[in-house]
Amino acid sequence: MIGRLRGELAGLEGSVALVDCAGVGYEVSVADHVAMALPREGESVTLLVRQIVREDGSSLYGFLVPFQRRMFDLLLEVKGCGPKVAMALLGQLGENAVASAILSQDAKMLARASGVGARLAERILLELKGKVAQESLIQKIEASSPRSTAADPELVDALLALGYRRVEAEDAAAKASGSDLEARLRDALQLLRK
Repeated sequence: MIGRLRGELAGLEGSVALVDCAGVGYEVSVADHVAMALPREGESVTLLVRQIVREDGSSLYGFLVPFQRRMFDLLLEVKGCGPKVAMALLGQLGENAVASAILSQDAKMLARASGVGARLAERILLELKGKVAQESLIQKIEASSPRSTAADPELVDALLALGYRRVEAEDAAAKASGSDLEARLRDALQLLRK
């Protein structure tokens, strides 16, 4: 699966960005606010990507920050909310407004996006409230804490998967030592237990 594309922005038609990576052009669907934030044609671009494979083909959806992609993934978990509806929600309302609407149980706000009716909006609220609360907390922590350049991203991800908070994980990962990931993980876990 494709998780990230780094290359040159070869073009942008509506909500489809063409990213040239070593001579191969990838068409990536992006939300409107993502399209507006992209660099000029010919400049370097990095997109986080979610690849959706279906019987009729494969599609790529692009995001600028991890929170956008995580919200997209959460929306896809809801029955009746496919990639196009999820992109409509994120593109027309923005990921922060979608998260806020879910947390405040505002079905009318979600129903403003094209393709989202009252029933789907209620289903989204019901199924995602707890998950979005966790994501919003992670988003606030990521936004408020400076990233440690010394922290190993793989080690941080492993600690996050074990249930540690991002601030704790990054701090422990920056201090951990070892010759490989497994050794650094053991060291980080010992630091976190102190």
